[in-house]
Amino acid sequence: MWKKTLSEDGQKMVMKARHYSRTKSKVRPPPPAAAQPIIRVSNHIAHLGRPKAGPKPRQLLSLPPFPGGYPLAGRKPSGTGQHVTAISWLKYYFDDIPPPLIQSHFNKGLVKVECLDSVGLTNSRKGIAKSMRKINHSEVMKKGARIYAPVTVTEAKINKRFDVIPTGTQYPNADEIQYLQRLVMYKDSAILVLNKPPKLPVKGALPVHNSMDALAAASLTYDYDEGPKLVHRLDTESSGILLMGRLKESISYLHYLFSDIKESKPLSKAWNSACDSMYQRYWALVIGSPKEKEGLISAPLTKVMLDDGKTERVILANNSGLEASQEAVTEYRVLGPMINGCSWIELCPRTSRKHQLRVHCAEALGTPIVGDYKYGWFVHSRWKQMPRVDYEPTTGQPYKLRRPEGLDVQKGSVLSKVPLLHLHCREIVLPNIEKFMELHKIDSRNCSSESKYGSNPNLLRFVAPMPTHMKISWNLMSSYLE
Repeated sequence: MWKKTLSEDGQKMVMKARHYSRTKSKVRPPPPAAAQPIIRVSNHIAHLGRPKAGPKPRQLLSLPPFPGGYPLAGRKPSGTGQHVTAISWLKYYFDDIPPPLIQSHFNKGLVKVECLDSVGLTNSRKGIAKSMRKINHSEVMKKGARIYAPVTVTEAKINKRFDVIPTGTQYPNADEIQYLQRLVMYKDSAILVLNKPPKLPVKGALPVHNSMDALAAASLTYDYDEGPKLVHRLDTESSGILLMGRLKESISYLHYLFSDIKESKPLSKAWNSACDSMYQRYWALVIGSPKEKEGLISAPLTKVMLDDGKTERVILANNSGLEASQEAVTEYRVLGPMINGCSWIELCPRTSRKHQLRVHCAEALGTPIVGDYKYGWFVHSRWKQMPRVDYEPTTGQPYKLRRPEGLDVQKGSVLSKVPLLHLHCREIVLPNIEKFMELHKIDSRNCSSESKYGSNPNLLRFVAPMPTHMKISWNLMSSYLE
């Protein structure tokens, strides 16, 4: 009797096992709520580890505050002459970015504007946390408004047609003439504006024939008998906006603008107001990052002669009174986070001194410009041997470099063995010389007739795209942020 009962129990267990095997693939118990995701590999269980991190907060680049009061240079003003939309301002500031790409970022809500209070001041100016909102592409810009655009979008296009400088000859050939004419950003009867490439000297000595002044004298005459003349200089290794005067009168106006001492009598209230609104903005990639995100550098400079008796160098004056010094003032602002030991900053010189920006970055801030071996050779030697790992401030995770496909970094970029100087004159605002010349002539003749220049803006604004090696560095560092 006991054996029969046992056999019946065994049959019931076998039936339950068969039923479980048939329903195993369809019915599965839910995993515990606190359990981590697992993956089953044959007879072993492997944990996936930490959950995949969510998207990092998008890094934004702040544009300069919108000046307002006049239309953009080179653009036809609207009916009122004062209205500039947000997309027009962004397209103008990033002229080399395809317009559909800029429009798509407005559609996705990636472009933001810093909120203004009733007085017109931003919260960041008053020491309060920044408050930003999405901005529509058709919204009219207000004076003092600051737009924030994604870092990974700006300067994405790389144009290689200005990379190769034609071989220097005593008399420019057709290739050199076409090469320099492609650099012209703007011209009128008074001035020429060029985007100078790196490694092209501005003022040539006797053995240098392919300098800017020599090429311009033969290539940029247009309908004039003589070529334009230089009114200010950029270092040979630097790049960016370079102004040239086409007439003797316009050259004197430009010399007045770039002179630190205004000795001549004021011509008019409008001219004085336009001169006060003039400024230059440079973009630079520096090793390290300033302790303060923005500030004013007021450090006088002096020139010294090295032991060889030939090499001249600019250094910070130690206020000893034994050496002649010149006042030098620079305003700076950090554009983005520090990545791989480097950061982008914006520099606004208030005075015009030789190597002012390079010395202020290297000695006053302690962050020399990438590629500046004259004033930052010691930091460069340590920087190459001691690569840094920087961390995302919000998540605490290290930035990971993802090199964009097809990008050649051996062209003087930040990852090349010998980087070129990363200093670029990005933006300049100056009075409309052509208009004021005409108005001052009318005033001198006591003529009351309206001039054709009366409706033109008093100020002109120019923005130059970065050279190839700086664009590559920008794209490489932006790849950390995506």
